[in-house]
Amino acid sequence: MNKRTAYAVGGNAVVIGVLLMLLGDFMFALNDAMGKWLVASFSVGQVLLIRSVGAFAVLGPMLSRQPLSALYRVEQPSLHLLRIVLATADTGLFYAAVAYLPLADVMTFYMAGPIYVAALSHFLLGERIGWRRWLAVLIGFIGVVIALRPSEEMLAWPSIFGLVGSVSFALTIVLSRMLRSTSDATLVTWQTLACLVAGAFLTVGNWSPFTFGELLALLLLGIVACTAHLLITRSLKLAPASLLAPLQYTLLLWAVVFGWAFFGDFPDAQTLFGAAIIVLAGLFIFHRGNLKQDVEPIVPTESSHG
Repeated sequence: MNKRTAYAVGGNAVVIGVLLMLLGDFMFALNDAMGKWLVASFSVGQVLLIRSVGAFAVLGPMLSRQPLSALYRVEQPSLHLLRIVLATADTGLFYAAVAYLPLADVMTFYMAGPIYVAALSHFLLGERIGWRRWLAVLIGFIGVVIALRPSEEMLAWPSIFGLVGSVSFALTIVLSRMLRSTSDATLVTWQTLACLVAGAFLTVGNWSPFTFGELLALLLLGIVACTAHLLITRSLKLAPASLLAPLQYTLLLWAVVFGWAFFGDFPDAQTLFGAAIIVLAGLFIFHRGNLKQDVEPIVPTESSHG
C-alpha cells in the first residue's frame, strides 16, 4: 500500500468513526426520550427490568465470542462490584429524574460528567491536573449550580436524582478506566444483570399491565442503548479519542430537540446558560488534556441511562 493510499484509507476511517459517534449519540438521545415516555406509564423498576431483558438481544452475540470464564474471572472484584452498583444507580436515577423533569434539564446534569471525572481522576487515579483545568472544573460546577437553580427547587427530589445520577455516571467512568483490561462485554453484561435484578426488586407490588406494543417498546429501549454503545465503541477504534470527545455534546442538542418535539418542553434561559457554561468548561478540559496526552472521551455507555 503506497503512502497516498494509506492516507486515504486512514482518512476514511476517521470520517466513518466520526459518523458512527454522531449516530451513537443520536441513538442514546433517542433512548433517553423513549425512557422518558415509558416512565410516564410504567414504574422505574418495570422499565429497568424489561429493558434489561431486551439488552440481551444485543449482548448475546457479544458473549458468544468470549469464554464463559471472562464473566467471573475479573480484575479487582471489589472495584468491579462498586462499578456495578454505581452503574445501576446511574441508570435508575436517570429514569427517576426524567419522569418529572424536562429531558434537556436532566441531560444538562449528565453533561457535567467530564467535569466530575476530571476532578475525581486527580484523587482516584493520580492524574495530575494543572491550575487551568481546576479553574475549568470550578467554572463547570458554577454552571451546574446555575442549571440547578439556587433555590428550594435544588432540594426537590427530581433535581437530586439527576445530580446524584450524574455523579454516579462520572464515578462509573473513573472505575471503567481502572478496570480497562476487563472486556467491554463483561462490564456491560454484569451491569445489565444488576439493572435486571434491581428492576425486579422495585417492581414488587408496583407492576402495571402493558399491551404487546408497549412490551416491544420496553424491550426496544435496551436494544437501542446497546446498539448505541457498540457504535460508539467502534468509533473509538477508527478515530482519535480527542476528536470524538467533543461530539458527545450533541446529546444535549438532541435532548432539546426531542424534548420540544415529543413532550413540549423547552429549556428556559437559565438552564441554557448553565448548560453553555458546562459545555464550554468540558471542552476546555478536553483541550487541555489533549495538549498533555490523548483524551479518553467521557461518552455514554450502556450503563448511562440505558
